[in-house]
Amino acid sequence: MKLKESQYTLDHMRAFGMYNYLHLDQWYEDSVLFVDCKGRVLSLTVTLDTALGKPWEVYRIEGDSWQREDRLCASLSLTSATWAALSDGSGRLYLLRTGKRADSSHLKWEALFIEDVGDPFIILHSVSHVQDGVHTLEVLLLRIQKDQQETKGSEFSTSLEWITVSNVAGKGPDKKYEVKTRRVLKGKTVPNYAAIEPQGKGLMVAAEKPFVFTHVDGQPVEAPEQEPMEVETTEPIYFWQQTTDDITMIVRMPEGVTKETVHFSLTRDDISIGVKGSDPFLEGQLFASVDPEASAWIIKNDKSLEVTLQKQVVDGSMWPELVMGNSRGKYMLSDEQVAKIHERLTHLTSEDMNADPARDMPPCNSQELEDCDQFPEEGSNLTYFDGQSLKPTHVVNLGIHQYLFTVDVNPSEMPCLCLRHDVDALLWQPRPDRPDDMWEHIATFNALGYVQASKRDKKFLTCAPNFSYASLCECLRRSFIYRQPQTLDTVLFNRKQGRQVGQVAKQQVDSLDVDKPILGFRATNERLYILTCSNLYVLKVNND
Repeated sequence: MKLKESQYTLDHMRAFGMYNYLHLDQWYEDSVLFVDCKGRVLSLTVTLDTALGKPWEVYRIEGDSWQREDRLCASLSLTSATWAALSDGSGRLYLLRTGKRADSSHLKWEALFIEDVGDPFIILHSVSHVQDGVHTLEVLLLRIQKDQQETKGSEFSTSLEWITVSNVAGKGPDKKYEVKTRRVLKGKTVPNYAAIEPQGKGLMVAAEKPFVFTHVDGQPVEAPEQEPMEVETTEPIYFWQQTTDDITMIVRMPEGVTKETVHFSLTRDDISIGVKGSDPFLEGQLFASVDPEASAWIIKNDKSLEVTLQKQVVDGSMWPELVMGNSRGKYMLSDEQVAKIHERLTHLTSEDMNADPARDMPPCNSQELEDCDQFPEEGSNLTYFDGQSLKPTHVVNLGIHQYLFTVDVNPSEMPCLCLRHDVDALLWQPRPDRPDDMWEHIATFNALGYVQASKRDKKFLTCAPNFSYASLCECLRRSFIYRQPQTLDTVLFNRKQGRQVGQVAKQQVDSLDVDKPILGFRATNERLYILTCSNLYVLKVNND
């Protein structure tokens, strides 16, 4: 579908203009599906290695939804080996029981849930799980809507709606699915990545601007009440400094205190300091986690306690406060921080009327920069929201690590996201069941971050589930295959350096025989699928 005049923003282009119309069946990789312009869900299966079977209609969207002026493209999400979620683009959500698609690809799908859930949307992700014998489906929807409160910019905002649908008939053979919970998040940009945890316990979002939960089941989410500010007239009971690695604090204690009378308790997230037999002087939750085993305390001058806290996550960030909500402490800048501030502000105290702070720096020509050297000024965040509290429990600042693509590697786990690190592309697998190590690096594509930056007409980027190759396609005709380095069977020497080359990574280019826009692009371990408005192409990539 072409974008309408009212869909003029960059977010509309990213969400709907760059939508991938082709869907790969992760439970049966020889099959791909798409929804055609007549509302038919078509399934095609590869036979005889490279031959495509006849398209088979597994479901048809009925009704007049195709006539809506504000209709979006129909979207499909394969929820499990036997379920799928479908949107007609006009605001109607379908949950379809497909049966085991690998066993009988010609089996008609059965709609067990059809409901109009509001404004038009596309489906970003869906999962299926069983808890206490009750089957539940989780679906994540994306909308771009006019925001009356947004008076600047395009006046549009992005919303993510997390809908939970359960079988209210219970554990028996009867099936009756109804909406159990509807949760809405809002932000000011289309997320690069958004997916639901396999058991429906959380949501992960990567976006350039933050998302927050605003409504649950139609009711506004109440913001936490802020306690009235109290002006402390007493002197601070502790002073603290910090570096990017650790924190040092000095706590006032009664004169003559000994180590036997000190009460000190420290966990990863909480601290308590005082004198035995009395209420603690300082108690509360730390701003972030620390390593208790690497932390220590000593008595100074028989009247104060010096505590050293080792930060659990060393990412260069500085804490805005030490103990959450405690205002009895005073932050002191270290000598190193003071020196840096003086250095930055030197030009403001220059005796010259027109000081030039950059006079010692060589001029920079922006035309010499390549695309891969330019990043957005605002870094994006990767956030994990807890499904019960609706609060972010893990937040990672991606900084200048550019988002490249999302790919399903294992259908039983969350989709992977690929980020650029320097010139390379690193693939990360979310592990929501491991809170202390939630993202695992599982693959690297050497120099892919650099070469993709030179493709100004690029549209889709993906990789094989076994990481044997990555592939990129342009808006028209051409696709590029970047293979992982392979050991050479022959001897090859680098002429300039005179050393033997052990591995070579091949790059290949394919041009389609039609000059039509590419609408869908998916990769398996052996094949590359390319969809245009009139053809589906299958490229044999690997023979293994």
